[in-house]
Amino acid sequence: MNPQKVLALTGGVGGAKLGLGLAHCLPPEALTFVVHTGDDFEHLGLPISPDLDTLLYTLAGEANATQGWGREGESWTTLETLRALGGAAWFQLGDRDLALHLRRRELLDRGARLTEATAALAEAFKVPQTLLPMSDSPVRTQLSTDQGMLAFQEYFVRERCAPTVSAITYGGAEAASLSPELAAAFADPDLSLIVLCPSNPFLSVAPLLAIPGLRAALAARRAPAVAICPLVGGAAVKGPTAKLMDELSMAKTPAAIARYYDGFIDGLILDQQDVAHAEAVR
Repeated sequence: MNPQKVLALTGGVGGAKLGLGLAHCLPPEALTFVVHTGDDFEHLGLPISPDLDTLLYTLAGEANATQGWGREGESWTTLETLRALGGAAWFQLGDRDLALHLRRRELLDRGARLTEATAALAEAFKVPQTLLPMSDSPVRTQLSTDQGMLAFQEYFVRERCAPTVSAITYGGAEAASLSPELAAAFADPDLSLIVLCPSNPFLSVAPLLAIPGLRAALAARRAPAVAICPLVGGAAVKGPTAKLMDELSMAKTPAAIARYYDGFIDGLILDQQDVAHAEAVR
């Protein structure tokens, strides 16, 4: 008998942490991750996929436990040398992390799709779960701010989320398509549950929902879909969710999150301290 399968839509550190919890509870063949790639960009000629890598390192037991991103036991000789040479050192790439990006570059240059490159990297890290990028096509998050239009990594890393955000767009999403592997995962007759991890709704989940095929697959779901609320007591579990909700004139409540995901989920899981909000999200 085939195990019932779970499809987890995830991005960021918060999503990776829930992903690790799911990996502890489910057999590897029953768990597939759909990973946000709107943060991806090219830096120093290398293709960087921060959320794919954070989940990969987390599942492999390689993530830096203190900061939640990057690799444990990292060294920074290349970055320090680059800074001394006047290079772009604002995005921190450790020596061990660089090796992964070099390998991804090699795979993509040989003609591999991002989905195929991700599978090869997961195999190398001995991660048994399936990791699927949300698309093999590029989707890039752009933020309109009081400092002008910023690409995601400029906003998040270089500017440390300080600029005030007035709008967010997801360039390339309308033209992006689902990979055959991802389409098959949504159509799998053994799929029993879809989980939206407690990732940032605007920066990690919205880029997935902006892809027409993914949006349609969720809307036509046969399995129930639940989201883990990224707010606890009105504060973000991780990252700038609450700050963005203020700037986008949204109430920092579970009900606002439920409305944002309306049509894509059948339930919202709240923390115990937010039990008073349960009726408002029904």
